[in-house]
Amino acid sequence: MSRSGYSPHTPAEIREMLDVIGAGNIADLFATIPPGLGAGSFDLPEGMSEFEMLDRMEALAARDRRDMVSFIGGGCYEHLIPAVVDHLAGRAEFSTAYTPYQPECSQGTLQALYEYQTAICRLTGMEASNASLYDGGTALAEAALMALRITGRKKLVVDGSVNPFWRRIVRTYLASLDAELVEIAPAHGVLDRDAAFACLDDRVAGVMVQNPNFFGSIEDFSDLASAARRHGALLVSAVYPVSLGLVKSPGSMGADIALGDGQCLGNPAAFGGPSFGFMAVRKEHIRNLPGRIVGETVDREGKRGFVLTLQAREQHIRRQRATSNICSNQSLCALRGLVFLAALGKDGVAELAGLNRDKAEYAKGVLAAVRGVEVMNNAPTFNEFTLRLPMEADAAVERLLGKGMAAGMPLARHYAGMENCIVVTVTEKRSRRQIDRLAAALEEILWS
Repeated sequence: MSRSGYSPHTPAEIREMLDVIGAGNIADLFATIPPGLGAGSFDLPEGMSEFEMLDRMEALAARDRRDMVSFIGGGCYEHLIPAVVDHLAGRAEFSTAYTPYQPECSQGTLQALYEYQTAICRLTGMEASNASLYDGGTALAEAALMALRITGRKKLVVDGSVNPFWRRIVRTYLASLDAELVEIAPAHGVLDRDAAFACLDDRVAGVMVQNPNFFGSIEDFSDLASAARRHGALLVSAVYPVSLGLVKSPGSMGADIALGDGQCLGNPAAFGGPSFGFMAVRKEHIRNLPGRIVGETVDREGKRGFVLTLQAREQHIRRQRATSNICSNQSLCALRGLVFLAALGKDGVAELAGLNRDKAEYAKGVLAAVRGVEVMNNAPTFNEFTLRLPMEADAAVERLLGKGMAAGMPLARHYAGMENCIVVTVTEKRSRRQIDRLAAALEEILWS
């Protein structure tokens, strides 16, 4: 019922609809919504004109803090986006295009995706890429399913230093399958290698790691890849693509499957999405890739052309042969990733990675100099690192928000015994002044 007294349905019609769905009243209809998250009232104001609505929304937006500086990462990152990304990705032929089922009508889209696959292969050091997935978490889950299919085994090992949100997705994917997931607790922010090697046997389908991991630590998994191969298992490596301008690629470490989230490649954080997942493999595993693969060919006249070479999903082939039930990809977001990488080029990606590493190292030193604050481990890091505070991290973050600083991601909700630990992220967008301001604010809340 609106404030004007108008309702699109009579009480009898509403009663009839509730009866059909088995709800006793309107409150029952929304009973599944947790307390505090539902609408406070359905007493809505009268409709507004477009101008009035925009004016109202701008007034509401103005109530948010505009000076908030973010040091939050954990899988979603605030990077600079070159203007050319918006300019090209916003062209109508890309932003309004649909699935390229008819290659003769979709050469532009197909060529862009083919170039995207090439860029992902070069970035990761792998041999074949698909045309993108939903996001990093589902890419990790699809990689887990790939390992099970390729090896015919039922046991997977995952490092507890892998993004906990992504591990939750993997557990959900595997919940109804006859598969065993073994999680290895991290050792001081890195993989517990003794435990990992002890888990390897002839029943393991794959070992899943992340580099840099959720704590920000960088590791070389070449030895783990070799050990996994000796047991007939696959090494699955999640990566932060910007870091690959400096960090050893998963291909050079011997990984069988590389994956990650492409949000940091030309896509805004935007409340956590949309993004795209990327996945690349050794060529021998190409037919087990989920989603689509664009290939290059020639037409009857010998002219270069592009087609969907593989479409290994239920919509196109017999269900029992499908590699995934994912029925789409994130082509527009992936296109933004391609434009971003092409605009920067190989040297630009390396320079961007260097800026992230250098600024994070400066921040690490400044913050660790605050009395009572220490870096959790001495492993090398890229642009994220974990601090241990002399107070609970949740409380520290809450107090720093009041000073305009989103200080990082507390770890208590993800890792037992880390109530005082926080992951701090520093990208190229953070200035020395902002980092110094965070250090001063942290010292003030700890000791004032």
